[in-house]
Amino acid sequence: MEIGMILHRLAYPRPRKPAFWRSIDASVSPNQGEIALAFYVPRHYKRHTNIHRNVYDVNADPNERGYPVVVNFHGGGFTLGGPEDDARWAAAVVSNTHAVVCSVHYRRAPEHPFPTAVEDGVDAVFYLIDHAEELGVDPHRIAVSGFSAGGNMSFTVPLRLEEELRQRRIRNSGLESDMRPEASAAQPARVAIQHAQEPVTVTMAAPTRSPRGAIIAICAFYPSCDYTSTREERRRTNLRPDKELPRFFTNLFDKSYLAPPGGIDLQNIYLSPGLAFDDVLRTDLPGDIVLFTCEWDGLRAEAERFKERLGSEGLGKRLLYRNIKGVMHAWDKSPNPFWTDKQAEEAYKDACAVLREVFEQGKLQAIQE
Repeated sequence: MEIGMILHRLAYPRPRKPAFWRSIDASVSPNQGEIALAFYVPRHYKRHTNIHRNVYDVNADPNERGYPVVVNFHGGGFTLGGPEDDARWAAAVVSNTHAVVCSVHYRRAPEHPFPTAVEDGVDAVFYLIDHAEELGVDPHRIAVSGFSAGGNMSFTVPLRLEEELRQRRIRNSGLESDMRPEASAAQPARVAIQHAQEPVTVTMAAPTRSPRGAIIAICAFYPSCDYTSTREERRRTNLRPDKELPRFFTNLFDKSYLAPPGGIDLQNIYLSPGLAFDDVLRTDLPGDIVLFTCEWDGLRAEAERFKERLGSEGLGKRLLYRNIKGVMHAWDKSPNPFWTDKQAEEAYKDACAVLREVFEQGKLQAIQE
């Protein structure tokens, strides 16, 4: 996979390497360790060093609150891959939205099975919020993006982030004894299978977004959304089974990621976001969502089911959905160094157009406030 990604990045125009890296300590996960963050920045973003710390000059109007930032999660079945795999996506975002991209090197299975990757994603968002001034980013204009397993994380990280904020609010209020059962990341009480034809009404607490920052958009590319469907069931939904990922890889991914001590509940919303209650999706996911699927992909059917729910009037989301015809899973990661996929470039531009609009709206709202 690493060789394929190297060849992918060699195609013209070659994307730039990360401008700088940061290493942060894990805090949300009980498993201690470090998380690497790779930053891609606009060309006029300048880094200055003083005796005490790194300071970033955004060369912007004094009224600016900093660059918007896209937190990206790479693919690889939670087992393979790295933060530079999506360098072409990062280049498109930087060029078309004038945003900073933070690509997260979350800890991978089998050494770190579910839910470590999702918890590392939450830590990355917290780091950007806590260090927004130093990094020159606007913590109120954060988007998340991801591909395949990372596409799953683009939904599960915001869900887990909101739960972590609720837990911290309860702890800070000194009411630990009143914590609700869903505070458990492994077995949240709100996990439930809910299909569009079987509506369930649930009374939920008000959103608990941090006043210090917020995720305002999601860009998900061919994500996994429902792990209660077996791999064989997923394969049977593929219009071109011959284009499916090899069983060796999917078996590797599942046996690695879905094997934490004590077993795993496949209905967990931090694993299967497509099974979350409507009220959870309404309050805990941002209002703007971009979703791309591949026509020849075993994950397409579950993503389309999720799309139908996200696009329903009751959730109040603005949804851009594209099913890319005639392509298989991860079609935009071609390992051909002599060819650049024009469909991928167009898909990236469409996603960036939504991000640019959302970031501009966020900027105007901040000025009004």
